[in-house]
Amino acid sequence: GPAAAPRDGGARWHARSRNYVSESDMCKLESVPVDFGDYHPLKPITVTESKTKKMSRKGSTSSTSSSSSSSMMDPLSSVLDGTDPLSLFAAAADPVITTATMDNTRKKRDKDDGPAVGSDFEPWSSKRGEILARYTTTEKLSIVSGTSTGSAVSEKVRTRLEELDDLEEGSQKELLNLTQQDYMNRIEELNQSLKDAWSSDQKVKALKIVIQCSKLLSDTTVIQFYPSKFVLITDILDTFGKLVYERILSMCMDNRVSLSDNFSPESVNDTAKETCLNWFFKIASIRELIPRFYVEAAILKCNKFLSKMGISECLPRLTSMIRGIGDPLVAVYARAYLCRVGYHLALQTCIKDLLHALLLNSVMSAFRAEFIAARSMDFIGMIKECDESGFPKHLLFRSLGLNLALADPPENDRLQILNEAWKVITKLKNPQDYINCAEVWVEYTCRHFKKREVNTVLADIIKHMTPDRAFEDAYPQLQSIIQKVITYIYDFSLLFSVEKFLPFLDMFQKENVRVEVCKCIMESFIKHQQESTKDPVILNALLHICKTMHDSVNALTLEDEKRMLAALINGFIKMVSFGRDFEQQLSFYVEARSMFCNLEPVLVQLIHACVAFCFITIPSLSSIFTRLNLYLHSGQVALANQCLSQADAFFKAAVSLVPEVPKMISIDGKMRPSDAFLLEFLCNFFSTLLVVPDHPEQGVLFLVRGLLNVIQDYTWEDNSDDKVRIYTNVLHLLSAMTQETYIYHVDKVDSNDTLYGGDSKFLAEINKLCETVIAQILDHLKTLGKEETLKRQSQLALYLFNTILAHGDLRNNKLNQLSVNLWNLAQKHGFADTKTMVKTLEYIRRRSKQPEMSHFADLALRLPLQSRT
Repeated sequence: GPAAAPRDGGARWHARSRNYVSESDMCKLESVPVDFGDYHPLKPITVTESKTKKMSRKGSTSSTSSSSSSSMMDPLSSVLDGTDPLSLFAAAADPVITTATMDNTRKKRDKDDGPAVGSDFEPWSSKRGEILARYTTTEKLSIVSGTSTGSAVSEKVRTRLEELDDLEEGSQKELLNLTQQDYMNRIEELNQSLKDAWSSDQKVKALKIVIQCSKLLSDTTVIQFYPSKFVLITDILDTFGKLVYERILSMCMDNRVSLSDNFSPESVNDTAKETCLNWFFKIASIRELIPRFYVEAAILKCNKFLSKMGISECLPRLTSMIRGIGDPLVAVYARAYLCRVGYHLALQTCIKDLLHALLLNSVMSAFRAEFIAARSMDFIGMIKECDESGFPKHLLFRSLGLNLALADPPENDRLQILNEAWKVITKLKNPQDYINCAEVWVEYTCRHFKKREVNTVLADIIKHMTPDRAFEDAYPQLQSIIQKVITYIYDFSLLFSVEKFLPFLDMFQKENVRVEVCKCIMESFIKHQQESTKDPVILNALLHICKTMHDSVNALTLEDEKRMLAALINGFIKMVSFGRDFEQQLSFYVEARSMFCNLEPVLVQLIHACVAFCFITIPSLSSIFTRLNLYLHSGQVALANQCLSQADAFFKAAVSLVPEVPKMISIDGKMRPSDAFLLEFLCNFFSTLLVVPDHPEQGVLFLVRGLLNVIQDYTWEDNSDDKVRIYTNVLHLLSAMTQETYIYHVDKVDSNDTLYGGDSKFLAEINKLCETVIAQILDHLKTLGKEETLKRQSQLALYLFNTILAHGDLRNNKLNQLSVNLWNLAQKHGFADTKTMVKTLEYIRRRSKQPEMSHFADLALRLPLQSRT
């Protein structure tokens, strides 16, 4: 049948005497000094690689037995046997794996050509890999492969020109339906054939291969693969150019001493010059334009053997040749190759020729911002010279401005750049064109100039966007401008002294946009304002901005939005301080209270800030737990300031409010039971009541009794044990009140331990109250003796047992017996957690070994452990 609750037999409560200092010392962990010696856990980790590829981690220096070590070695190596997965991924991302020879060739070429360009110029070697990885295709490709048709005898008889004609007109085989990888493999075969032919002294065959490969660049059928095709073919052209150059250079050796890097044409012997001219004549005989251009461009550097001005004289001619290429894509890539092989010599000539406005815009979009910024005035010059019929200049200035938002131009050019750009921007008649350009240049202005220039730019924007309410179609751009301004000017005294800033805000007349802008400003203020302020300019402006946010709240506003707005306004309120000028501070709080009355979290913040609002504002709040906690907090503050009457009044208000707590409350839009929240509040309340001194006219423990009466009368849910848990926590409080010295105090406030001084009548009142509380708990345990509530009975019995164990004096026989009965009841029907019971018993046995706790040993013997059924 149902278990009967243990009967107390009229047991009186006996709280054990506590020495809080010694108990605290017992709970502290033992400190042990640590001698790290040579090792310290904060030292950098050194990863060392042994000869057997096993990795070790050390905290100091690397092992002497390691074959290589570095304190900066990649930490992934220590767990992956030296193989970095990111490197593998990068390698896998490049669909072309070229031979080591070509890699070395490119490295040496980049090294040779490097000094001719600026340090910020991005080398071709870094670009080619990106291109190959980016421009891929799944479409089928084709390639034309030349085959030899003449006999060995006829080849001896033919002139060199006829041999070239044979390649262009002879038998050719077209390979169709190649995959991208097949195509790349075929190109690599041609590359290898070129090297093989050259090494076997078949120079004409090598030239045929280069011509054949160059022709492939006229095919744009699979256009998305063309950039990668360009990289693959120009790799072969580069190889050919280097072979020819080195061949001629080797002919210039005198007594096995090669020419210096900066040799003059006069030091080149006639044989080398004749060979060089022969190559140029051969190439000039190629009838098709595209291979003739590419092959000559590939050996452009060889002009150095002929004359000082050879390269610069060839460039205009090669540039003009490109004009004969009909396909604009093929022509652009031809110019790109000429720029690459000529670098600084070719760049100016080709740039001028290929830059009509659209391509200039593409250059500014594709090149690194640092490269563009360093040459800003050059680009402005080119923009001025552009024909505006096909591509408007303001778009070119916008592209330039985007680069200057990311990288800084030379300091001496900055003002001139702004003036040149704004001269064009301010003349724009179309508001949308104007704002698209102005939005970009605002960031440049804020980045490099001060208040005066920023104000001038904002004034110009207002002037252009106000007529015909043009601003209504440009809110995104205007928002972006505000964001940029507050990103660079986050000193708010300076920001609000910008004369046109607040008039600029007036253009945001659509409420939701206006609120978003206000939120951005407040977020910036909270992030950057380090010290409290009383600056009237800041206060007036931010009060206006906060008022705008507050007034946007209506019945449809989401709770998350309300929380965000309230948090921003509270952040502002916290940063306002008038120091010792309390009248001004109070005046600010009063104004804020009237302005922000629709956001409860703001009112709560003001209640925390100003005690004068506690009695008049707390009752107006809708959340009952907000009111309860504010009354408790206000009472604690009053207590801390020795305002005992006010503290009593706040605590009484909290007690009288408890009966109004509803069974269900709304949490984040969902209805939830309030029991857990009420239990948490009451526990906090009881903790405070320990140090609240009794009122001389109200009797002993008048606040505790009042709160217990309210708890007794409160209608608890039938399936809830919270009432009993609260009563059990009351036993904790009452036991703490019987101590000679309380565990904590409020400074300069005499608590009951001082007022009563351990008076026997006071202790008797506490014990009587304890007996009443225990009786209530035991009655509740009896009601849980039914089949369906036995588990709850077990849990509560153990809960009360632990309370008696912690706070009761178990040398009292009746209390001792009650604890044994509760232990047995907790186990009776097998609902107790055996692990918990075992640990509790171990704790009792450990305590029995401490001074004055020997009676715990007898208790442990009376507490049997039952196996679960």
